Amino acid sequence: MAKITLVDDDENIVTSVSLALESHGHSVKAYYDGASGLAALEKEPPDLAILDVKMPRMDGMEVLRRLRRTSNVPVIILTSKDEEIDEILGFNLGADDYVHKPFSQRLLIERVKAVLRRSGAEEEAGPAAEAEAQARAIKRGKLTLDPARHDCLWEGKPVKLTVTEFLLLQSLAQRPGFVKSRDNLMDAAYEDQVYVDDRTIDSHIKRMRKKFREVDPEFDAIETLYGVGYRYRES
Repeated sequence: MAKITLVDDDENIVTSVSLALESHGHSVKAYYDGASGLAALEKEPPDLAILDVKMPRMDGMEVLRRLRRTSNVPVIILTSKDEEIDEILGFNLGADDYVHKPFSQRLLIERVKAVLRRSGAEEEAGPAAEAEAQARAIKRGKLTLDPARHDCLWEGKPVKLTVTEFLLLQSLAQRPGFVKSRDNLMDAAYEDQVYVDDRTIDSHIKRMRKKFREVDPEFDAIETLYGVGYRYRES
């Protein structure tokens, strides 16, 4: 069971989505405007947040922008089908996935399951799982990645990454010097049934580099090979 915060000003959507999520064993807290939703997210971070884009008092993008100042909680944004700019902006701000309105409850549940799996919220904890996670910990030059704790360090300094950013970096760092195409990176960070375009991966990489350069202005470990993909260069 995951704790999910739903923020949407449409009462019908809130009711139907809450019932669908609760029928799958999740605990849902709902808010009807961006300001109250953000306050709740900051006070009591859930396992996953679902944010509508268009809301009173504060829209979903502004909620996401402010939330990412302090939190890496996984976020799914709900966007109108004809508003492609919402998707691009959402990924640039650190969203983990998006769902077009109108959507089927089944689709949303699958997206929720996928994001929770990627974040580890649905994994069972235990000695065996802990040992396996520690074995997967990665040390590459100045970089340390600990999947068990979702910790990322650069020269011992923490770098706060979203779930998707962490998975992308983990995929690159597992094989330094090897080029990963955007398709490879999509497979690493997203479920097979979730399609994202090349700009989504580029947005995540751009945001990730910015975070590392806030810690180390000389950071250049993620290389772009134009027309090919990306690779991690171990320093």
